[in-house]
Amino acid sequence: MNQRRYQPSLIILRSFECAARYESFTAAARELNLTQSAISRHIRDLEETLGLTLFRRVGRRVLLTQAGSQFAARLTSDLDRIEQTVMRTVASGNEKTSLRIATLPTFATRWLIPRLPDFEAAHPSIEIMLSTRLEPFDLIREQFDLAIHFGQKTWPDARLTWLSGEEMIAVASQAFLERHKIGKPADLLDAPLLHLETRPDAWPDWFMGTIRAEVKALSGKRFDQFSMIIEGALSSLGAALVPKFLVRGELNNRSLIQVSDFSLKTANSYYVVRPASDRHENADLFVNWVQEKASQDSMEK
Repeated sequence: MNQRRYQPSLIILRSFECAARYESFTAAARELNLTQSAISRHIRDLEETLGLTLFRRVGRRVLLTQAGSQFAARLTSDLDRIEQTVMRTVASGNEKTSLRIATLPTFATRWLIPRLPDFEAAHPSIEIMLSTRLEPFDLIREQFDLAIHFGQKTWPDARLTWLSGEEMIAVASQAFLERHKIGKPADLLDAPLLHLETRPDAWPDWFMGTIRAEVKALSGKRFDQFSMIIEGALSSLGAALVPKFLVRGELNNRSLIQVSDFSLKTANSYYVVRPASDRHENADLFVNWVQEKASQDSMEK
């Protein structure tokens, strides 16, 4: 039996993925530059091939069935992997090889990207492709060569290389310090503070380490990224408690001032992660380079 007749074409799969994302044949047609009737035909052909009903027609609207929703969730990641394969092939055709790296957003924007020109200068044939991820994932399934991880040394089916520990310091703008008359750590107790949502104990731990005071509830604005907290501190919204390496430039140019010599050392670290079974020469080059940069950064304390 010829199995190929049961394999839908890529354009049919893309038509379904797009229609599922919008739950609209019209919006899918607009994105893919096709007619609405073409999208409808593609969906009908796909339903006949699979023997499943993927959409329910409700008046002039279309809604995903349970089977359609489950298929769409799997298909989106599969199509993304195909796109990555094509991009890598194009890069290879241009006499370049690519490294696909998953990274934490603030780490990328404030530390990694400013240093990447050095890597490109040393390895011009390697194309770096960055995507943001916040939690561990299957590197092989999502076709990443490397990932930057913060936390404990745990990641299934992977090799972790330590980059640096975490040293958090309290910083604020000069204008903020003057406005709130901040002269010592205890003065921050009555000043606006900026909090990271995922670190509710950071400021209490810092106060315990500086003034030996147990502080349970602290008011202030809350953010979900260090990059937002740093911008808030620069804008004099409050004092910020951030990893020192993320604000080294601001400390050097005095746009942010360290409030106290005390630094809060956490139990977590930054790691670069590789698939356990992978032996990728270009990945090794990047790991050695990022280790060297992290070591230089540590020596500049």
